[in-house]
Amino acid sequence: MHEIRPEQSIELLKALHILTRDGKMNQDSRRKLKQVYHLFQFIEPLLLQLEQEGRPMQLVDHGAGKSYLGFILYDLFFKSRHDASHIFGIETRNELVESSRALAQRLAFERMSFLHLSVAESIVSPQLPATVDIVTALHACDTATDDAISFALQKQARFIVLVPCCQAEVASVLKKLKGQSLAREALTEIWRHPLHTREFGSQVTNVLRCLQLEAHGYQVNVTELVGWEHSMKNELIIASYKNLPRQKPARRLQEVLATLGLEQMGQRFFSAPALIEI
Repeated sequence: MHEIRPEQSIELLKALHILTRDGKMNQDSRRKLKQVYHLFQFIEPLLLQLEQEGRPMQLVDHGAGKSYLGFILYDLFFKSRHDASHIFGIETRNELVESSRALAQRLAFERMSFLHLSVAESIVSPQLPATVDIVTALHACDTATDDAISFALQKQARFIVLVPCCQAEVASVLKKLKGQSLAREALTEIWRHPLHTREFGSQVTNVLRCLQLEAHGYQVNVTELVGWEHSMKNELIIASYKNLPRQKPARRLQEVLATLGLEQMGQRFFSAPALIEI
């Protein structure tokens, strides 16, 4: 039990199946708990920074799934605050929304809301504030990470915390264009083999996301979430809005798309154009 923090709700950890009914942990549970705690260590300084402003904070967890992250954040940070700070979990699978609502009610986590909404719906929904402080997306698969970015940009989020997962869209475009490119560009050898196509596509996707965020005035840091022995989906992207110059990253984003023959994806990575001051 030494891994469990003193202030942690044991009932919550049992409900999330991180602990067994008799309070024990298996290896898989330890790995899951380590990932969530480690991510909390990255998010906590952002919360503390917002706390210094002396006002309630709004956090939205996009593609929340079973809301592991949201519940842990509430338990370790929001629970002790006595203001209007709130966590919103956005999820398209209604059964997960309902189960999260039931768990929050059982634990008396009153300042948590779980909404059955698509990204487009969440941007305009009156159930969410016009602006938010933090947007998170933990292991949001393929374009779900981009959906979270689009939401965060529209809501003018101060901080964006992403752990991307299963990125296939860019790889599929690279694969489709591979035949044309091989005859023309030696660079195409980087993604000629299917395994390399997948891995390179994943890498390029995150590079484009970072440039997209920088083109909206964010400062971006990329690091490992946990050691590779714990998770292969390991990249953590943290973006902090600093109103930085936008022209260079926007231009670089266009150049990378053009260099790799991905111009058709330009609309996706230049989302929310009104916020880009080129």
